[in-house]
Amino acid sequence: MDIDEKQLLTRLMRIERRLDSARENNKLAHYNEPPYVHKKQMAFHKCRKRNRWVFGGNRSGKTECGAAEVVWRARGIHPYASNKRTEGWVVSLTREVQRDVAQRKILSYLKKEWIADAVMISGKSSAPECGVIDYLLIKNVFGTLSRIGFKSCESGREKFQGTGLDYVWFDEEPPEDIYDECRMRLMDRRGEMFGTMTPLKGLTFVYNRIYMSDDPDVWCEFMEWADNPYLDPDEIAGLSANLPEDVLESRRYGRFIRRSGLVYPEFDESIHVIDPFPVPADWQDIMSIDPGLHNPLACHWYAVDGDGRVYVVAEHFAAGKDVDWHAERIREKCASLGWRCDNSGRYRALIDPAANQRTLGGMRSVSALFGDRGILVSTNVNKDVYSGINTVKSFLKGEGEPRLYIFRSCVNMIRELKTYAWGDDDAPVKKDDHCVDELRYYLMTAPKGKSAPEVRSAVRKDKDRLAAALSRRRYGR
Repeated sequence: MDIDEKQLLTRLMRIERRLDSARENNKLAHYNEPPYVHKKQMAFHKCRKRNRWVFGGNRSGKTECGAAEVVWRARGIHPYASNKRTEGWVVSLTREVQRDVAQRKILSYLKKEWIADAVMISGKSSAPECGVIDYLLIKNVFGTLSRIGFKSCESGREKFQGTGLDYVWFDEEPPEDIYDECRMRLMDRRGEMFGTMTPLKGLTFVYNRIYMSDDPDVWCEFMEWADNPYLDPDEIAGLSANLPEDVLESRRYGRFIRRSGLVYPEFDESIHVIDPFPVPADWQDIMSIDPGLHNPLACHWYAVDGDGRVYVVAEHFAAGKDVDWHAERIREKCASLGWRCDNSGRYRALIDPAANQRTLGGMRSVSALFGDRGILVSTNVNKDVYSGINTVKSFLKGEGEPRLYIFRSCVNMIRELKTYAWGDDDAPVKKDDHCVDELRYYLMTAPKGKSAPEVRSAVRKDKDRLAAALSRRRYGR
């Protein structure tokens, strides 16, 4: 960029600030405005290498700088790069994540009058923030239109073939085949690739091919909570004190970690396993099923008290049986527990989405077969293993006391929590994991607390005793 172009862009940005003096009317004009300057965000924007990656903890500011970078390029006002009309992709893990994270951030930096058109996958173009966007056409300072396309990794590598691009932004780590396909899209225009991610999956291809790369065109930066000038130091200290060390490494500091040993070292049988007690009807929540038929099928019954503590209160665990047999046993267990059902006598459960596949012996899916037998299953569960594991860890640890208890009668759940381990590939060993899988499905649905009892019941007293015992164990008093 020559000096005249730099001066022109500086003047354009000054004019925009004067015309939009209210911060909320033009967020982009106030991005990294003193005194709230995020130094590592600015280092990312100033770097001119063609493959740039920010590894950051949650709320460290990594997604914010990715969104600002995209909008600067679309508008043709990037203060540290040559500007032109651009075409680029924003790549998210799923359509839902796209809508709630990257798309939302980008729209927050775009004034409505800058959007020439919004082509939607779902929702209305008049309110793109409420739907899922296919692509945006953005008015740039050259009098033409730039294009921001949105892509989802769940659609598969084939959907990433085709056009040449000026840039690709990965919001979180993509599958390796999609990463390679996107690199091909950048060749014709010598485009740039940048990624912003929290490394939750261990030592993956990003670690080996990017972080450990000696390619002079690769640049990496780590962001942590303390780098974000908008985060309160007391809030950082409080949250840091209540997270396990391995979770802090990735969630706060954005560091890659080599996983080994037990997945849930936080699990303490003397604390988390309790004697069964009569569960109040208004605590009953839902069942969760991991639908192995030849492998064990695991089903557990979950309850939530008024303080948001989760109880695993019963289990069904068996292998080598068909859906008829499992459904009958599950309904029998529901009846013995006095588990609530709908007006038609049907019970609700979560189940692995794999249950939507047809069985080998017929044309009906496992989900449909359970539904026919009075067990209404929902496959709307989050299967992200690493996020789910961290969620389970947070329930095991709680804030001062656990938020997850298992009845002593749930012997298979207890066994799996005690033995579930990391493998050599930085992923959990796929063995004896049926109970812990459906535990993840359930906890990732963010169970809500039920109404608390009016009086301090025997159950409440027992919980208080457990909390006091935990406090003595931890703090020696």
